[in-house]
Amino acid sequence: MATTPAAPVEALAAVHEAEGRLLGVVAGFDDEFVAGPSQLPGWTVGHLITHLARNADSHTRRTAAAIDGVMVDQYPGGMIQRTSEIDAGAARSARALHADLADACGRLLAAWDGVPDYAWANVTRDGSGRERRLDELPTRRWLEVEVHLVDLGSGITHRDWSEAFVEARLPEMRSGSAARLKTDDVPPAPGALDPRDELAWLYGRFARADLPVLDPWS
Repeated sequence: MATTPAAPVEALAAVHEAEGRLLGVVAGFDDEFVAGPSQLPGWTVGHLITHLARNADSHTRRTAAAIDGVMVDQYPGGMIQRTSEIDAGAARSARALHADLADACGRLLAAWDGVPDYAWANVTRDGSGRERRLDELPTRRWLEVEVHLVDLGSGITHRDWSEAFVEARLPEMRSGSAARLKTDDVPPAPGALDPRDELAWLYGRFARADLPVLDPWS
């Protein structure tokens, strides 16, 4: 794992651990399970696993470009390419899906282990068009894995999120919540909700009758 002065060491350690848990969970799936629905409307578990693999590949591309000092988009063909690649891979066997995910995660972690100090400050563009420094991407991948581990529907829930993940993500998600509320809605006061429930609500993974409905998170 990269430990150079410029590397986001804590985020990289968190990603390594989360990827290991993800691969362990997916290794236990059979063909029937991956063909069934995930917790995301319109996606099977196979769609979601394919998305996680292609997301890893997108970060690997961006890392290579940042090392070369080149600005690239997360998906060269935009969201159309992203969707078509996910659809194309979704119907594979559980074994093929796991192998693909393991290869993609391995490539990504190896790429981040080889980043020279200067490249962590270089910029790439994500799928929404937002420019991000390379040193932000490990945290982005960490949240992708943690949230989608819940979306797989395998029994893991937001209650399984670590304190470190909640502490890292909750302040940023709170700061953007007001813009996602309807005009007359009032967000819960900090501390009124269990932190894991609050973060899951902010990610659109937890609902309760007394909580306002947020516009989708992206």
